[in-house]
This record gives sequence, C-alpha cells and structure tokens, in this order.
Amino acid sequence: MSSAGTDAAGRRPGGADGPRLWFVLQHVDHEGPGLIADALTAAGWGVQVVRPDHGQPLPDAGSLAGLVVLGGPMGVHDTATHPWLEDERVLIGEAARTGRPVLGVCLGAQQLAASLGAAVTTGAAPEIGLGHVELTPAGRTDRVLGPEYGGLADPRVPCLHWHQDTFALPDGAAHLAATARYPHQAFRWGSRAYGLQFHIEVDPALAAAWLPKLPDGVGLEGAGLAAVESAGRRVLRRFVAASGADEPADSMARTGSAR
Repeated sequence: MSSAGTDAAGRRPGGADGPRLWFVLQHVDHEGPGLIADALTAAGWGVQVVRPDHGQPLPDAGSLAGLVVLGGPMGVHDTATHPWLEDERVLIGEAARTGRPVLGVCLGAQQLAASLGAAVTTGAAPEIGLGHVELTPAGRTDRVLGPEYGGLADPRVPCLHWHQDTFALPDGAAHLAATARYPHQAFRWGSRAYGLQFHIEVDPALAAAWLPKLPDGVGLEGAGLAAVESAGRRVLRRFVAASGADEPADSMARTGSAR
C-alpha cells in the first residue's frame, strides 16, 4: 500500500478536518491507478492503495474522502473464487449512497452498477483495443465528460477497451457514453459516483504492463495511446475537481436520482 500528499495523520495539506485519503481498490498486479493517482495527488489528496485480492482489509466508508475501484480479469459474480467481491460491493454501495465520490473503472464500474441494484452480464464477444466511446446527449453536458465534446461532428472520447462483461444502468443513473457493441459504457449516479466501462487512466507505465497481457495483435502505441492519455488527464482532473470532496459527504448524499 502507498500514500502520498498527506501528513502523518492522513490529512491533506492545510490541516482541514475530515477524511483526507482517497482509497484505491486494486485487484491485480498489472492494473494500478495510473493517471488517476496523478490527478488526485496533483490536487493535494492522499492516495492509499488497498489489495482485497491479497487479503488486505477494506476501509470503512466513513473514512473515505473518495473511492476508486479499478479493473481486473475476474467478474462480479466470481465470488466462489474471489469472496472479497461481495464485501467490496457493500463498501461501494455505502460510499455512493452516503454521497462520497466514487469512480469505478471496468470491473469497478460493474461493481458500482451491481452495488446499486443493476444487473451485470457477459456479452457475446469481447471489446478490446484502442478506440473511442461516443457521448450521449447527457454525456455531452456532463461536467466531467462533457468538455471533451468536440461538436456535432465528433462526440467521441478516445479510450482503451478491455472487457466482455457489461452492466445495466442503475435506477436513476444518467447514461453518459456508448459504443455500438456495448451501449452502456459510462454512467453517473447522483452527482459524484461515476462508472466507466472503458479505460482512460493509461499512462506509459500501465501500457507497458498491460501489453503482454493483451491478445495478439492488440497494440498500445503511437498516436492512439497518446490521445487516450491526453483525454484521460483532462477527464480525471475534472472528476477530482467536480467530486466536491471538500463538502461534507452526508450533505451530498443522493437517493439515486441523477442531476
């Protein structure tokens, strides 16, 4: 586990009261937080990585300034081999329902959807490689994804796809992005919980770690990867800024209706 940007008591610089650490739940060695950690530390937040797959205990929801849930090769229903998935869903649901910022990526998005009562299923074929998602009308006006909207001719955001499972939208969620094969690519629940089926957190170190794991013929280089990294830095910076994590979490709680 690691932390950065806090003092010995876990407070953010400036000594403000309340939780100062964002917790990142990582599920496999090669899928770390990448650009997500950069965005958080640049904003002065501490980052604590927790490995439930290694038996490390999950934090209490009340101790969170925010929660990030990363991807992994397991599925949300693989509780026989990964029993920690159930406890993780409980934490995610509690964090979202009490108004704490939550970002779920790939498996993390599926876990967020499941924690809010939505179905998670396996699609007909995998979606893997550099590409784009297309912003929906709600996505084009969203405060995190919307600024990437390039006008009527280009509502796309560059990303990396690496999944076959998909999710239904939780009740009250705003549908933010789609592809032709998997139309549910991103959603917002309430004002501070985001699920992204795709990856935008890929920095060069993550790309190097992922490349040997990807199917033959799937590359991670050149202008396509640079576009993902550039968009990812902007989107993640806006997510951290828009999370409103300095506001008391209880005052931001939502019953499920999306703004």
